[in-house]
Amino acid sequence: MIDWLDETSFPTFPPTSAALQDPNGLLAAGGLVSPLWLDQAYQRGIFPWNDPAEVRLWWSPAPRAIIEPSTFRIARSVGKALRRQDYRITVNQAFERVMANCARPRDYESGTWISDEMIDGYTRLHEAGRALSFEYWSLEGQLQGGLYGLIRGRAFFGESMFSLTSNASKIAFAYAAQALFRAGITLIDCQMKTDHLARFGLTEVARTDYEAKLHKATHSACQIELPGVLA
Repeated sequence: MIDWLDETSFPTFPPTSAALQDPNGLLAAGGLVSPLWLDQAYQRGIFPWNDPAEVRLWWSPAPRAIIEPSTFRIARSVGKALRRQDYRITVNQAFERVMANCARPRDYESGTWISDEMIDGYTRLHEAGRALSFEYWSLEGQLQGGLYGLIRGRAFFGESMFSLTSNASKIAFAYAAQALFRAGITLIDCQMKTDHLARFGLTEVARTDYEAKLHKATHSACQIELPGVLA
């Protein structure tokens, strides 16, 4: 049994220790994806994920997949792709377009969890300087890949990425992670382990360890300043 969240009141989530083991991390249902709800959720390590046609669900899986400056690395195959120099990487130049591309169904999926309502909520956070996008462009100026996520304190919560050409999202993430760590980010939250992100030094940590790192990162003041062009 999970809690049903009252969307008419201030966002209040159950303790993450109440999350189900099967499915891993399911914590609550209901609520909104407004900037306030998203902010309150992410600072607790909770995120929304559900089919837009179904009830909204909130998750806090364990173990948690993270990347830290001390574990970050670039796999040899990604390093080879980085040397191609047939692309440009930018920051915050096409946030809504990145989200729209992430929302498109993938070849191996029949649908998407990114609804118009979610795009609106995250875009409003972007306009407030709390959500970022990183874009991969061809030299002809075509958007071919990218990723987006939220920032709170010294934590970056990676949400989704897309590729329309080989290795585009890997290259974008490689530049994004390096730029974020240089700017003072101490924790990149990847939510769940994937082979895609394992190439960058992803580790899995227990809930208590994750929440201790999260609390320290989100309660550390940090003015993130990134250049508009990374490559």
